[in-house]
Amino acid sequence: MKKSLFALSILSSALMGGSQAYASVENPIHVVASFTVLADVVKAVGGDLVEVKSLVPVNGDPHDFSPTPKDAQDIKHAAATFVSGEGLETWFTKIVKASGSTQPAVMVSKGIKTHMFDEDGHKVRDPHVWNSIPNVMIWVKNIESALAKVDPNDAATYKINATQYLKQLDKLNKKIHHDINSTPKNNRKVLTSHDAFGYYANEYGVSFMAPVGVSTETEATASRVAKLIDQIKKEHITTYFLENSNSARLIKQIAHATGAKPGGELYPEALSSSEGPASTYLKMMAHNTDLIVSSLKK
Repeated sequence: MKKSLFALSILSSALMGGSQAYASVENPIHVVASFTVLADVVKAVGGDLVEVKSLVPVNGDPHDFSPTPKDAQDIKHAAATFVSGEGLETWFTKIVKASGSTQPAVMVSKGIKTHMFDEDGHKVRDPHVWNSIPNVMIWVKNIESALAKVDPNDAATYKINATQYLKQLDKLNKKIHHDINSTPKNNRKVLTSHDAFGYYANEYGVSFMAPVGVSTETEATASRVAKLIDQIKKEHITTYFLENSNSARLIKQIAHATGAKPGGELYPEALSSSEGPASTYLKMMAHNTDLIVSSLKK
């Protein structure tokens, strides 16, 4: 009888358009995240009670993404949808409209102090908040709250998962600070493909230079590239890094003009496949730091 009433309450909620979900390990709730980094953090908080679909695939560019009709269906039927916000997912509003979903997305970056970049005389907000671990700790709290709202029966489990994950994040954050602090302070300068590491720079004390702005959809101007080449030569920057989610053509041209040598591949905004070095957010931050520290110590 109790099982019948429980099933009836679920059906009634669905018919009335209710958003409450009921999760179990055998029957997890389905949620959608905009890109792989965010999807991994949602999974860390949700654990076995949540099945997470990332719209942007591994090694994919979250700025320049073309959603499919299948993505629209996933959004329509999701118990919750998560985005980072702050101008990252410019394509998201269109796919939500196509899906017919009336459920507002959870913007996990709410409460994070963002900063602006000056790009050719224009102020642009930097959306790459996750490259600072303290910002992702804010993500975690927002994700925990959202999951508890759609699945209140398992709120205690989400709190336990979030608490454990926050401890892992705090431990890694301290290690990154320690590793960066072990490098010569005057030498903490890095050349990358685009301005994705502003929050990493602010948190850990490394200067990043790039020919392309905060979005890979923008084009580098000839004057910007020329100034960058002059600056690299003047400051004796000897190493450049590729990025897994965008083209290496321009950065290689700049490296050729300056004599900079490759330092490896960073993962600024997309996880690798499960076989790669950055298959989770924790691994991504550790991998990026290991490469950066190795180059700064040379």
